[in-house]
Amino acid sequence: MEHVKENGRASSAVVLASLGAAGVFEALTVLETQDKSVRAASPWQDDPYDVMVSLAQFAVPVLALVIASRLLAWRAPGGADRVRQTVRAAGAMVTLAGLTVVCEWVAVVARTPASSSGTWASVLIGGLVVTSVLTVAVAVLLVRGHRGHGPAGPWRHDWLGDAVFLCRRIPVLRRRVGPDAALWVRRRAMTVFVTLSTLAAAALTSAQAIGEGWTDPLLTGWFLVVAATSNLAFCVISNAVAGFIARPARTRPRRITEASAVAGCVAISVSTAFRDALWPVFGTGTLTSVPALAALTLGAGLVTSLVTAALLLAWSPYDFSGSRRRFGGAATHLRRPDKHRGKA
Repeated sequence: MEHVKENGRASSAVVLASLGAAGVFEALTVLETQDKSVRAASPWQDDPYDVMVSLAQFAVPVLALVIASRLLAWRAPGGADRVRQTVRAAGAMVTLAGLTVVCEWVAVVARTPASSSGTWASVLIGGLVVTSVLTVAVAVLLVRGHRGHGPAGPWRHDWLGDAVFLCRRIPVLRRRVGPDAALWVRRRAMTVFVTLSTLAAAALTSAQAIGEGWTDPLLTGWFLVVAATSNLAFCVISNAVAGFIARPARTRPRRITEASAVAGCVAISVSTAFRDALWPVFGTGTLTSVPALAALTLGAGLVTSLVTAALLLAWSPYDFSGSRRRFGGAATHLRRPDKHRGKA
């Protein structure tokens, strides 16, 4: 028990350092993407770099918010699982920031010296140096901290349980949010992910359409799909890494369907980032048509989904059960407290 408490204190310090580094990263990212004069001087304002920056701008604060909420329930039951899951979530957040930093450095190296000169360009590159140092330092701390936790067994607690724990301390939410609501979400996790991803994408698309003065409904619809699929891939993958929602065991067809859908979502984002490089393979001239853009990117997602599904169907069912063992086992323990009272 004393070892668990010691690990918890050390891990909370590392997690706080991760949140601090993420805060610096997000502040600079918002500055370079939302201020037009700053964005015009940014070496990484264009694709494929901008796709990674846009994803990180959304994903890093979401992960930071989830991590911070877990710190509020740090002393609640389930400390060992909470420590491991929070460190893994912090690792995912820092990895996203690190990949974005790498993309930005590639953009700096790829551009001509003249295009990287100017006051704002110098400020952005200076900020990139700072975020690079912070990201590497925090990554080293996370790797060292992860070694002390040992292998992660089946999880008996998740972030959703902590959310219920915190809501029950708020009088207004006490009667509305409880174990039944958490169980409902666990059983419908994919539906929840799709809904949240679509809502976030709709808000982003509306802001983008208004800001850019879009009038083409096809362009708006394409952007909505790209944003929603990117969000969905982020939700599912980050949940698999950090155990925000422990999901019940799923059938093999459902696992294959979800995995192929996520692969397609990732393919849409990748093809969007590298659309100019991919277009000569399928067409001629410059990619300027919205229908051609939609066909290229969404077609890449569809083909990737179908290929992934075919490969997984041909795979042995026992080679694709790792996530079920971890999350399926966890979900059996995450039920209403009164379900276990008779066994006590």
